[in-house]
Amino acid sequence: MVGPEQGRDAPATKTITYSRVVDLSHTIHSGIPQWPGDPPVEFQEVATPDRDGYYLRRFSMGEHSATHINAPIAFHPGGLSIDSYLAESLTAPAVVIDVEERCIGNPSYALSAAEITAWEERHGTVPPNAVVLLHTGWQRKWHDSVAYLGAEPNGEPRFPGFNHDAARFLIDQRAIAGLGTDTAGLEPGWDGSFSVNKLLLEQPRIALENLTNLDLLPPTGITLVIGILRLQGGSGSPVLVIAFVE
Repeated sequence: MVGPEQGRDAPATKTITYSRVVDLSHTIHSGIPQWPGDPPVEFQEVATPDRDGYYLRRFSMGEHSATHINAPIAFHPGGLSIDSYLAESLTAPAVVIDVEERCIGNPSYALSAAEITAWEERHGTVPPNAVVLLHTGWQRKWHDSVAYLGAEPNGEPRFPGFNHDAARFLIDQRAIAGLGTDTAGLEPGWDGSFSVNKLLLEQPRIALENLTNLDLLPPTGITLVIGILRLQGGSGSPVLVIAFVE
């Protein structure tokens, strides 16, 4: 209840109700799968307890390595960079669409708008301002870079994702806050135009890639908290993504 001392214009209190907390981020090390051409993940010891009285390493990695978020500037010149994202935009409800069985033996799978409406018949309409997470089961391949990227003989990656029409439906008809997936890209690997990322990031929405532990989440009743590195001018950032499950 808002008391008289708070006034009628006091902001509404927001709460997160949860019974479990699930970490959706992969551990970062030098052997993680990397998009072709991306800089390697490197660590260098610069201080030791014996020599300096403390332990310290420096690290170097690409802005789109490991579990990460993409920003509009990655695909749209003049778009917002990751340091421009408001803290409020990095907390959002989420739903999970489980398509793992459909991806077995079909690395080119792409989620369609029709499959989204079929999911809604069982779980309810995707709420506005939600992040839609696609559980393909690809997280199980994380420790095998070749299997995870699924490269064809010509070097073209092969992994599942959202098709363009599904992304358009979720943006236009459901007013989502963003998309996320447990693969290396929001769009299927064969889509070298990055069409879903480009569409989604016409506005500063959430674009999460290389998530893990999506198999531990229910279809609904989830709140995401996304911890970015506020890199000035950044095209994205490695992230810690925490899921609070009701």
